[in-house]
Amino acid sequence: MSIEDNIKKNNLQLPTAADPVGSYVASKRVGNLLYISGQISIDKDGKLIKGKLGKDYTTDQGYNAAVRCALSIVAQAKKYLNNDLEKIKTCIKLTGFVNSTDDFIDQPKVINGASDTIVKIFENAGMHTRAAVSTNSLPLGVAVEVDAIFELN
Repeated sequence: MSIEDNIKKNNLQLPTAADPVGSYVASKRVGNLLYISGQISIDKDGKLIKGKLGKDYTTDQGYNAAVRCALSIVAQAKKYLNNDLEKIKTCIKLTGFVNSTDDFIDQPKVINGASDTIVKIFENAGMHTRAAVSTNSLPLGVAVEVDAIFELN
């Protein structure tokens, strides 16, 4: 089954890949590695998912915010690869940042939203290493940010 078929089978819809808002590029290839800059939590309507886990959002809501980050990661990869996601051999690593209160300890459960989405889309090739990090703030006050590294064919 193709990657595009997996996206459809799982009823996922990729957002439009957003242009960077700072002094960086959204994607960069080095050799056969494709780096995707951190993608922030934005809902289906294009609104920022802002706030803190443990205060404004539950773990499940954070999970869903991380799903949105993963969809943006794939959208950025698709844009960089001229709409050909089949050029991706594997996902190497995700790094997830969770805007959370001092006593919130479920960062891994939140970032599972991104991990599960990448595996749904890329199947076994989506299995990756990962870090799930708590932070006291994220750009624009968003709840979650995730970046990625892919290996290309």
